[in-house]
Amino acid sequence: MGRTSDAGEKILAAGRSLFEARGYSALGVAEICKAAGVPKGSFYYFYVSKEALALAVVDQHWADQRREWTRILGGGGDGPQPLDRLRRLFEETEAGQHAVQQGRGTVPGCLFGNLSLEMSNQTEAVRARLQEIFDAQVEMVAAVVDEARERGQVTVDDSREAARSVVAQLEGQVLFAKLYNNTGRLSPLWANCLALLGARTA
Repeated sequence: MGRTSDAGEKILAAGRSLFEARGYSALGVAEICKAAGVPKGSFYYFYVSKEALALAVVDQHWADQRREWTRILGGGGDGPQPLDRLRRLFEETEAGQHAVQQGRGTVPGCLFGNLSLEMSNQTEAVRARLQEIFDAQVEMVAAVVDEARERGQVTVDDSREAARSVVAQLEGQVLFAKLYNNTGRLSPLWANCLALLGARTA
């Protein structure tokens, strides 16, 4: 039992690493299994298709990212001010992209954004799951914008639409960082965010 479970974990880990580095379409099941160090037949014991593996990778990546976003954006009370928490999200995003670039020589970009560009017209299941994830990101940012608005720190009328613009800007700047292989493209994020929110304070 432990052996089969280990094989499933190895396939998931290999799939995640390869999807992040190379995308979806260029990979075959045989290559994923080779990277995982398991027989090809093991793949179909755990996943009915490569698409099913992609969904599992997306879910695992989001579980990890959601924990990080909750840690960064959560607060209130006597904790960091809402705008400070939002700024930390940008800073940690930039630091994470830079760390990967230092390790492998290229900016990875966002797995969700990369798969959205590659797969949104290919598989409805993945497209729908990515929509759910981006909607959840918007809700998390909107809660912070709401708090900032209640404190009189921003002037937006619609926190959710403002949050959608913030997430879109974050995703777009990460895409530019990947395209130009330059994490410096993320540096304007905070100033742009303040302008989007009509911030009264920095």
